[in-house]
Amino acid sequence: MASDPPNMPPGSRQVAKGAGTALLARAGAVIEILSQPLYVWLFGLPTYGLYMVLWSAVNLVENIADLGMTSALQRVVPQARNDEERASALRQTMLLGLLPCIMIAVAASLGAHAIAELVNVAPKDHDRLATGIALFAWALPMWAYVEIATSALRARKAFGPEIRLRVMWEQVMRMIAAVLFALLGFDTLGLLIAHLCSLAITCILSTRLLARYYRLDLVLSRSSTGTTAKDTFYAGISQLPSNIVGRLFADAPPLILNAMIPGTAGASAAGLFAIARKIASGVQLIRQAFSYVMAPLASEAVRHDIRHVAEIYGFASRLTIVVATPVTCVIAGSGRALLALFGTPAQVAYLALVLLTFTRLVEAVAGSASTIQAVISLYHRPLLGSLAGLGTAIGIGALLLPGGGMDGMAIAVSSGIAVTVLTPMVQLWNHERIHPFAPPFGRAAGVSLAVGVCLFIICELLLPLHHTIRIGIGGVLIFAGIWLSGRFGLTEADKLALGKTGRTMRLL
Repeated sequence: MASDPPNMPPGSRQVAKGAGTALLARAGAVIEILSQPLYVWLFGLPTYGLYMVLWSAVNLVENIADLGMTSALQRVVPQARNDEERASALRQTMLLGLLPCIMIAVAASLGAHAIAELVNVAPKDHDRLATGIALFAWALPMWAYVEIATSALRARKAFGPEIRLRVMWEQVMRMIAAVLFALLGFDTLGLLIAHLCSLAITCILSTRLLARYYRLDLVLSRSSTGTTAKDTFYAGISQLPSNIVGRLFADAPPLILNAMIPGTAGASAAGLFAIARKIASGVQLIRQAFSYVMAPLASEAVRHDIRHVAEIYGFASRLTIVVATPVTCVIAGSGRALLALFGTPAQVAYLALVLLTFTRLVEAVAGSASTIQAVISLYHRPLLGSLAGLGTAIGIGALLLPGGGMDGMAIAVSSGIAVTVLTPMVQLWNHERIHPFAPPFGRAAGVSLAVGVCLFIICELLLPLHHTIRIGIGGVLIFAGIWLSGRFGLTEADKLALGKTGRTMRLL
């Protein structure tokens, strides 16, 4: 079991080290992005659209039914004093987070035929739709378990162990299973069963990892203390609205498009929007990596002094903009080439892809604010940003939909996300008097913007080339852009904080 960290406030070095391993752990999401063309080729766009509708529904319901327990762990565990309190927090989150998901899965399985009437699919998928819903409902408790277990690992600052889970078992095994079921002649159900198989394996291995960082004998044998149970419950419930809004922005659009557009077109529209969102999520990975790190570190740092929180807040924001801006500009500039992997019909999603990609850049740079707010501010404050963002998205969506179609949905979602992530930044300044824009942020932002514009122009100039060549060159441009932004946008102190990574990349 990992030993407790020394009683020292965390600093920039820990942020850089943790973000690096967390980003590597999130490489599974990169494989997930790359696997989407495979699923379209194997099963067709309408079936892929159905799969994304059901998976979006599972994701959305899980973020409501788990009562915010994944977020609760980030606040409670770093402040726990011993193994008993950590075990108590884990037990509480498992009970509160899993039981509602199990009950909903039972209800969805029993009511699969009624749910099937609400989903627009291609005619070839209709006969097996109810069976698919009954089976895939059990992805809900399995996914909730994986989310809580991996959140518990991050709460112990164990960012690296997710790598094998997220990359090898959750994603690679899913692709292998999907290919196998396709070769065996499975159509609609093949992709759904492959997903369930990969989740089941990930659940088993998540439990083995938990045993390294928590006393599972205490988790199973003792009841929760009153204080720990109350703190865990309040920490989760206070963050639940923010979690729900975040999942609404990610998973509700395919569901809404599927409901608005009848038949095969509805399934295809949901699939196309999901494709645009998946590609844009390449930028979101950077935000997630820093969020995973910032939550436990800020929760620990505030015990020492709010100035330590401000230090890691500023460093994380500078490092994020240096990495995220080149990635964003290359994805946007190479968007048509990336969509070509899914076939000619996918080109209609280009505007949605560009809008969502640049919105994810705003979210990446501003996202540390909401993460910090969740673990150091009063419980009710995250509600304001979530409600403001959701209200903005609903208002713009009401004006643009259904006539605006996929592009109108992208505008509404992008506006809502921007308001959601910028509001906590303003709140942190108003209430805690901390912000990330002190020098040398301007230098990092200016250099990154200049590099990003150049990369976007280069990608546009490559338009006559074949899309696979453009994608390959785009990958090279991303690494070159990150190096240029880091080399000239970061100060010497920031580069030193990167440790071995900075020396290996020759940023100094």
